[in-house]
Amino acid sequence: MHPIHQHSLLHTRRQLLKNASLGVGAAALSSLLAADGYAANIPAGDDLSRISPGILGTPHHAPRAKRIISLVMNGGPSQLDLFDHKPQLKEHFDQELPDSVRMGQRITTMTSGQARFPVAPSKFKFHRHGKSGTLVTELLPKFSEVVDDVTIVKSIYTEAINHDPAVTYLMTGSQLPGRPSAGAWVSYGLGSMNRDLPTYVVLHSSWTRGNDQAIYERLWGPGFLPTTHQGVSLRTSGDPVLFLSNSPGVSDKTRRQMLDGLAKLNALQLDQIGDPEINTRIAQYEMAYRMQFSIPELTDITDETEATLNLYGPEVHKKGTFAANCLLARRLAERNVRFIQIYLRGWDQHGNLPGDIALQCKDVDHGMAGLIKDLKQRGMLDDTLVVWGGEFGRTVYSQGTLTNENYGRDHHPRNFCYWLAGGGVKEGQTYGETDDFSYNITENPVHIHDLNATILNQLGIDHERLTFKYQGRDFRLTDVHGEVVKGILA
Repeated sequence: MHPIHQHSLLHTRRQLLKNASLGVGAAALSSLLAADGYAANIPAGDDLSRISPGILGTPHHAPRAKRIISLVMNGGPSQLDLFDHKPQLKEHFDQELPDSVRMGQRITTMTSGQARFPVAPSKFKFHRHGKSGTLVTELLPKFSEVVDDVTIVKSIYTEAINHDPAVTYLMTGSQLPGRPSAGAWVSYGLGSMNRDLPTYVVLHSSWTRGNDQAIYERLWGPGFLPTTHQGVSLRTSGDPVLFLSNSPGVSDKTRRQMLDGLAKLNALQLDQIGDPEINTRIAQYEMAYRMQFSIPELTDITDETEATLNLYGPEVHKKGTFAANCLLARRLAERNVRFIQIYLRGWDQHGNLPGDIALQCKDVDHGMAGLIKDLKQRGMLDDTLVVWGGEFGRTVYSQGTLTNENYGRDHHPRNFCYWLAGGGVKEGQTYGETDDFSYNITENPVHIHDLNATILNQLGIDHERLTFKYQGRDFRLTDVHGEVVKGILA
């Protein structure tokens, strides 16, 4: 569409009322927009807290956590091989899964055509660790050192059975695309804690080997919230953010003058058509300018001590690895970025699970243990909530050929494991229980809405009261569900 024609069609309600000289109506509309946080015309260069102040102003209640570090294990880690130890399954090796356990559960098309559903015990050993005596797989020796700092929840469940709807459900509260992500909700509710970095940052990790599941920007997107709450994804190669550096021949002073001039033009446009997204554009230009200085300093780890780097293991020196991103997450948390998310794909192990999960655990073990140790030694674990887990678990029955040394597992939404650390969560606890086949929850079920309600609660947010009116109804991250899981809170 031609820009002039497009401009002529941008007739907002505010402009319509203004042009119709309906002064009372315009004043009323202005009041409504102000209540939604849209009315202020914010000048360029102003304090970021005014550009993105957070709709709540202050939290609903005293927060236990200032920030979230979310470790998203995309693909569905096998709870049976990591945290939900079922030694009695060895007696059922290659036997048919009882119908009384499955109870006609819907399963994916990848195994629905199998003639049999043979039980596949984990081939890995489990050991008790710490004062809590928490059972952890032999695949996570470093993580085993910090089990007294975490709560392992064995009774998470979801309704989604395939990857995209399941991870979309986990991240946005709906299996259908279009809703705001959890980080966007937090940004919308609480705003920023610093001027020089985004409120919500997303990191992507490389992995040794594994099947890929596609992930999309909407998983950290703003949905129908103002786009200023979009997660900023940092790249693992080249410049962390594209187009952040000045073009050849453009100095910092010139860039500053350009932004000031552009802000004035945007302010005129805002006055003419009243589109609130113009404020977002102004804020994003200003943030990009500040990030020219803050991002290089953030990603330069030469100021870290050798002792600190050793906490994260040798992979910390390889840009884009999970360990390197865990260190970067701590540096972001240290700079008061409110919501930090690290994605690691490759957990979708339908075949050759023992070989692939061993490599995947090697990728994450040192990094996630180092993150907890590092936060704790800096006194930051108390007000930083770290959350680890995927979109669902894996089946006890084997997908494909079963042997003593090899098996695969299909998607399993009925129960899977998460762990949480810091931010007011109990230490050294295992919460929830499953049946002898790790197939059904028998104690303390925790829906993913409950998990998200609890995360928001630790930030001081009542999940039922953080809402956004869209298409005639009030939306929230937990939809119309969710209960805070008080049993895991200190």
